Amino acid sequence: MSRVDDFEELRPLLFSIAYRILGSVSEAEDAVQETWLRFDAAAAQPVSAKAYLSAAVTRISIDVLRSARVRREAYVGPWFPEPLLSDPYQDPARAAELADSVSMAALLLLERLSPLERAVFVLREVFAFGFDDIAAAVGRSEAACRQLVVRARRHMAEGRPRFAADRQERQELATRFFDALTDGDVDALSALLAADVQLVGDGGGKAPQLANAVVGADNVARVLAAFFPLLRRIDATCAPQEVNGQPGAVVRDRDGRVLHAMTLDVLDGQVQAVRVVINPDKLGHLGPVADAWAVTRELQAVRRQRD
Repeated sequence: MSRVDDFEELRPLLFSIAYRILGSVSEAEDAVQETWLRFDAAAAQPVSAKAYLSAAVTRISIDVLRSARVRREAYVGPWFPEPLLSDPYQDPARAAELADSVSMAALLLLERLSPLERAVFVLREVFAFGFDDIAAAVGRSEAACRQLVVRARRHMAEGRPRFAADRQERQELATRFFDALTDGDVDALSALLAADVQLVGDGGGKAPQLANAVVGADNVARVLAAFFPLLRRIDATCAPQEVNGQPGAVVRDRDGRVLHAMTLDVLDGQVQAVRVVINPDKLGHLGPVADAWAVTRELQAVRRQRD
């Protein structure tokens, strides 16, 4: 095959590696493009295109993540990964690992790791790369990479829930959740939420968002039940779909422009967290983005008319 063919065949894998390291669709796409430029400029054809390209995208992503960490320290409010509606890389043998590793909860746990730990963990635990290839990718010995994986596993295990929901359970609960959300049914919503559930938004200072996380089943249920029926009054739509491999939805204004994306953490038969990405800079890859401030003013006008 030609270099173009090699690259295009491996593009889904390269993006999936970069996204898990970076938590950003736009930065992952840029990392993949830079990988192609390096591949195209290489003087000799690599023995293994997969090894060369995976190593290149990993090194580029580590460098990008190091500079991104500085920006995220100054980020306004909670920082969430950019929502991903579908993972382009599919491997039936590792479907569970791939789905779990792209969830918002898992990506936020990965934020606890150093860039090097994160890259090694992703290559080994998610994509099952051999330690020889991992060592070549990150410029460390195999022994050092094994130690990095051990440390990363420990950090990840400390933050993971003890009991995870299966896919069917998550979907059934999500269906009930969005039905109750559409109806504005506080009692039905509250029954689906964990006692210490959190509703958290990521607006990055660029869109209206809650000043603080809303905590507790009754509080979260009341906020959601008050907000979403108002959205229907202005012809906004809430389309349930998987977001980052988990139950979620994309909310659009009357013209089909993206207002926000939300995901649900479902564990032990209850919704443990509702995360909402509102920052317009993180929604552009989903389509044209709505003016959230204008939508908020319209919602306030509708509320005043109702009251």
